[in-house]
Amino acid sequence: MTRVAIITSSDSGFRNERQDISGSVIQKIVEKNGYEVVHKIILPDELDVLCEEMKRIADNNIANLILTTGGTGFSKRDCTPEATEKIIEKKVPGIPEAMRMFSLQFTKRAMLSRASAGIRKETLIVNLPGSPKAVEECLEYIISELEHGISIMLGKSSECARK
Repeated sequence: MTRVAIITSSDSGFRNERQDISGSVIQKIVEKNGYEVVHKIILPDELDVLCEEMKRIADNNIANLILTTGGTGFSKRDCTPEATEKIIEKKVPGIPEAMRMFSLQFTKRAMLSRASAGIRKETLIVNLPGSPKAVEECLEYIISELEHGISIMLGKSSECARK
């Protein structure tokens, strides 16, 4: 079973001024797809704080998948993609590209997403949008392929070709 950590990047959520709906949407979708949520946290939009938490999870093999929500827009405080890119060892650009492509069917504003994805050790990190609706659309779109990518990352599979 794939272990998942959910990180919500939100200053107002961290201060308990806003409910974390997007994190709950992520949890519902991953559990429905057979993943186990082992860690869930709300953090402020702080580069160093986000970096340290993602590194801690990956370096201690707490989860094989970190899904973040929030911090991918144009706000001065938005820094989730920068935190992700600062700590990853391999980029995985196809995941956020696919999410943007899919989301463009619903809103042109999808082109404004700065989401990133990558691998650190044996952990895949994927930045999801902050809006619950966009989180649901994007995660439902990519979830079926994540398990295969994680399996390859962990050395359990060696082929991407479909049989």
